[in-house]
Amino acid sequence: MSRDAVTRAPHTVRTALRDAGWWARDYAYAVRAQVRALTGRGGPDSLAEGEGPPIVMLPGIYETWRFLEPLARVLHDRGHPVHVVAELGGNRRPIAESAGRVAALLVARDLHDVVLVAHSKGGLIGKHVMAFSPAGDRVRAMVAVATPFGGSRYSRLMPTPSLRAFASGDATMRALAASAEANARIVSVFGPFDPHIPEGSELAGARNVVLSSGGHFRVLTDPRVVAEVIRVAE
Repeated sequence: MSRDAVTRAPHTVRTALRDAGWWARDYAYAVRAQVRALTGRGGPDSLAEGEGPPIVMLPGIYETWRFLEPLARVLHDRGHPVHVVAELGGNRRPIAESAGRVAALLVARDLHDVVLVAHSKGGLIGKHVMAFSPAGDRVRAMVAVATPFGGSRYSRLMPTPSLRAFASGDATMRALAASAEANARIVSVFGPFDPHIPEGSELAGARNVVLSSGGHFRVLTDPRVVAEVIRVAE
C-alpha cells in the first residue's frame, strides 16, 4: 500500500463515521417530526396573520405541513404571515400537479412578494411555480433546504412512482433543470452529506449555502435556515 493510501485511510474512516452519525441523528429527528405531525393539534389559520412579507411553506414528500411547523412558528413569531397549502396533503402527487395547487393558493389569497420556504421535494414544487406558472411573478424568492435539484441516483431503486420521479432523466426534472432563469431567486441550503441526495443540492446560478452538519431532515433546525429566510424576506 502506498504512503498516500495509508494517509487517506484514516481520513476515509473518520468521514464514514461522521456521516453515519449524521445519518443516525437525521432519522431520529425524522421519526420525532413525523410523530409530532401525527399528534399536532390546531390548524394553521392562526399562522396566516402578520404584517411582514408572506411566507408559504412547502414540505417534502410524505410530509404534511406539520413537519415544518416549528420553522413556521419561528417565522410567524417574527411577524410574517405563514401560509400552508393544505391541499398538498402528504405531498405524494406529481410535482407539476402540486405546483398547480400552490399557484392556486397564491392567487386565491392574493399573495404578493412571497417567500417560499421549502424542504426537499417542496423545493422542486416551488421552482416549478416560479419557472412555469403565471403566479410565479408573485414569488420574491425561495429558500429550499435539501432539495434534489439535480435528482437523486437512488430514486430509480425506489418502489413507488412518486419516489422514482426524482430521477434526473424524468421529464419534469429535465424541464426544471433547463429552466435556469428562476435560479437567481433561489437560496439552496444543504449540508456536506445528504443520505438521500448523494449528488448534493448545489444549484447553478442560485445562492448556495453549505451548512456545517449533514443530513436530510435535521438540517431544518440549523439557525442558518431561518437566517437565510430573514435575509431575503426582511
